[in-house]
Amino acid sequence: MELTDEIKKLAESHLKDESHFVVDIVVSLRNNPKKLLVILDGDKGINIDDCAELSRDLSNALDETTLVDGAFVLEVSTPGLDQPLKNIRQYVKNIGRNVKVKTKVNTVEGKLSNVTENTIELIQTTGSGKKKEEKVIKIAFEDIDKTFVLVSFK
Repeated sequence: MELTDEIKKLAESHLKDESHFVVDIVVSLRNNPKKLLVILDGDKGINIDDCAELSRDLSNALDETTLVDGAFVLEVSTPGLDQPLKNIRQYVKNIGRNVKVKTKVNTVEGKLSNVTENTIELIQTTGSGKKKEEKVIKIAFEDIDKTFVLVSFK
């Protein structure tokens, strides 16, 4: 098992709220001290206290293991707006929001309307008033390179 997988498993074992989940683990062993980044999200969101609690618990657990030799810096954070969606739970959490999906062929924008085990559905709206049209676009997860949530300042 890879180091990132072992750290993810350890982090998940210390999550106290079932609505929270680990999105990604980034390990940089080149620098001294080594850096471990745990990206945490939740079905209903995450706050700084959630990140701090996991950071304390995971840091103590890592100190008791031999997964990382020597000194390390542990950072627990939420995915930023510049981070793509990485798992189905993130897609489900963002139903109703506008997203930009980069596929192997093109880039599509629309409102995320549905998520299944294998696909997502977007609603694209064109025109306005009586000429307003909605088109449903289905995209298989296997065809998605990256999906970003679009922020509206309206």
